[in-house]
Amino acid sequence: MRLSWLASTCALVAVASLATLGSGACSAGGDSRFGNDTGAGANGTGGGGGAIFTNTGGSGTGGGATGCSDQAKLIYVLSDANDLYSFNPPAKQFQLIGQLGCNTAMAPNSMAVDRDAVAWVNYVETDPLFGDSAGAVFKVSTANASCEPTPAVNLPSGWFRMGMGFSTNGAQSTDETLFVAGIGDLGGGTGLGSIQGGSLSNIGPFGSPLTGQNAELTGTGDGRLFGFFTTTPVQVAEIDKGNGAILSAHALPTVPTPTAWAFSFWGGDFYLYTATDGTMSNVTRYRPSDQSVDTSYMTNIGFRIVGAGVSTCAPLTPPA
Repeated sequence: MRLSWLASTCALVAVASLATLGSGACSAGGDSRFGNDTGAGANGTGGGGGAIFTNTGGSGTGGGATGCSDQAKLIYVLSDANDLYSFNPPAKQFQLIGQLGCNTAMAPNSMAVDRDAVAWVNYVETDPLFGDSAGAVFKVSTANASCEPTPAVNLPSGWFRMGMGFSTNGAQSTDETLFVAGIGDLGGGTGLGSIQGGSLSNIGPFGSPLTGQNAELTGTGDGRLFGFFTTTPVQVAEIDKGNGAILSAHALPTVPTPTAWAFSFWGGDFYLYTATDGTMSNVTRYRPSDQSVDTSYMTNIGFRIVGAGVSTCAPLTPPA
């Protein structure tokens, strides 16, 4: 995701992708749950230590992983140059798939991946004076980066720029929902929504202490949803899918607040992809099991990530 010109404290500097392959780990998926924690306030100040996951007995594969292809268990990332990469966390390797072929002049902003290994990509058109003016979601093949000719969803006003993530509808379910987080521009709505049947429904604002804040989303195969909130300091929080309430939050003060960012959850760890103005992305690994935050996990990877997606087929615990 990239902040719009008006939503950022300074204009985002466009950086062309070097189209190089990096090594590092991204992603999502965990069999654990946040414990009680005091998150930072809405302005990024306040507490936020000690949130941990407790084992919920999940298996090493995603909840309801039956019938999932190996392709659906990978992570995918999207650069601001429209390049799609796969990511294999155990191998610590990005692999370039290709440049997205979507028929649009809009810029890529965010991405989610469903259980069929289809990427859903949010594109945004921005007016340099008046902010975001249009948005759409296209479906993209993760096999070859080809794009369906027309948008799967034309987004309503206030929801042009979004964070996105799939979550299963229950701990043992293989049915899933695409959740979105709106980035309010010029009075547009912020908070949690969902996309079903080609249309977007508003669920509600994020609860305290993160009301009105920007977030990227990642979900799990055991029915949970998490957000990476770009407060100062940044926070990772578990979100109630029914109403947008914040169930718990954990501040990561060593991670700089980014202007381009993405988020994924795989094998029990969170991966935060962040870049500030004029820089290439870094990858930070946040391991809830021991509360470690590795900001040097991968630095200056050679391209700028604006979207990351992982399906609900992804592992919930580290592979053996």
